[in-house]
Amino acid sequence: MLKIYNTLANKKESFKPSRDKRIGLFVCGPTVYDFPHIGHARTYIVFDAIAKYLKDSGFNVFYLQNITDIDDKIINRAKEKNVLWKTIARNFEKEYLKDMKDLGVNSVSKYARATKHIKEIIDQIRWLIKPKYAYKSSDGIYFDISKFKKYGALSGRTVLQAEDAVSRIDEATKKRNKGDFCLWKFWSKDKSEPKWKSPWGLGRPGWHIEDTAIAQKYFGFQYDMHGGGMDLIFPHHEAEIAQMESLSGKSPMAKYWLHTGFLSVGGQKMSKSLGNFITIRDFLKSNPARILRYIVLKSHYRSPLNYEKDTIFNARNDLERIAEFIEKIQNVKSRSQNDKEKFKIDKFKKDFWTVMNDDFNTPKAISVIFEMIREINPLLDRGGIEKEAKKEILNFLKTIDKIFGFIFDAKKEVPENIRKLVKKRDGARQKKDWALADKIRKEIEALGFKIKDTQSGPKIRKI
Repeated sequence: MLKIYNTLANKKESFKPSRDKRIGLFVCGPTVYDFPHIGHARTYIVFDAIAKYLKDSGFNVFYLQNITDIDDKIINRAKEKNVLWKTIARNFEKEYLKDMKDLGVNSVSKYARATKHIKEIIDQIRWLIKPKYAYKSSDGIYFDISKFKKYGALSGRTVLQAEDAVSRIDEATKKRNKGDFCLWKFWSKDKSEPKWKSPWGLGRPGWHIEDTAIAQKYFGFQYDMHGGGMDLIFPHHEAEIAQMESLSGKSPMAKYWLHTGFLSVGGQKMSKSLGNFITIRDFLKSNPARILRYIVLKSHYRSPLNYEKDTIFNARNDLERIAEFIEKIQNVKSRSQNDKEKFKIDKFKKDFWTVMNDDFNTPKAISVIFEMIREINPLLDRGGIEKEAKKEILNFLKTIDKIFGFIFDAKKEVPENIRKLVKKRDGARQKKDWALADKIRKEIEALGFKIKDTQSGPKIRKI
């Protein structure tokens, strides 16, 4: 039985989807005004693994993610660059989608732009105005948080505490309550700013309303799971609940709320001014995507993750151990079915699914992989393993890798120039020209490949 830590309940709960095996999963997507960073990568790798795990567990998952392509940050960046807001939004949306593809984040069923759902947004605002959950101010339409009695249930804040915090696009002075948030921002008559027609005048959506409008279109008023970073609990997710449940009169909007912990770099919040801001594309220039997937999944998704100087080094070492094990088991001689020394994989399979069913505990699941490697390696060193067990182990790792995406290296093909150097080195070794062989080995390593001499010949692997 799968158990999930539900932020709304503040405890682990047994997972029971509302529609048998069908799951609606909504995860807050990016605001596309800059290059995505590794903090974003943490959230999206986590939910990619969760979606894949649910699918592997037999659920039919529809994973919906919004793209915030209209926002003050986008407009301000466009003014800085002296380009159209749409140019900024489309360029960085393209960069985001490229980064997700490069990271192997491919479980999202639908990416939905805010600007493609203006009609749905206007409809929701109209419905909120009628029962007076929303009101018109001098610069826009605002949600009155005093009218929604459960405001603060997700974050544990009271309405009074919310008065001390404001959201994006909600800093107007003529609001009923300081914590009220903007649903529709009136056009300022600045020609560089985008605008759409509405019953209240030209303007554009507030930040929170796009998520509920998009979610309602695809899922209705209630669905199974909503996720995002921990920083979105308040005020963003709190605002979503207020909007949707005020519209429908039904609770909860989402049955399970999942939030990823903060990622820091060197113990500090990522900041360009501190020089510790790492974009996904910069990380991938010098590291394969599987390194970042491993770093993210080695930590529990709700825990803080601190990215240090030695984080990559440790991840590379761990993945090297896995790669060496896979290579060893692929090349080892199979024993006969009647051999007394048989390996039973059932325990490790059971342990893996047990810990993953406990709130997607990926660090414990990874420890199961290494425990299995430690138990199998002595059998391999003693001369082999049962043929059927060998096949079962590799299939188990392949199943895990469909979820985790770091076990097998999809880009392990050895280039022709490296193969020629290996052949040349092998010739030098046969002639016992150890100095030349060692020189060629160093040349191979400088080109990013590791060579290991075995009884069956040299084995090559990308470092």
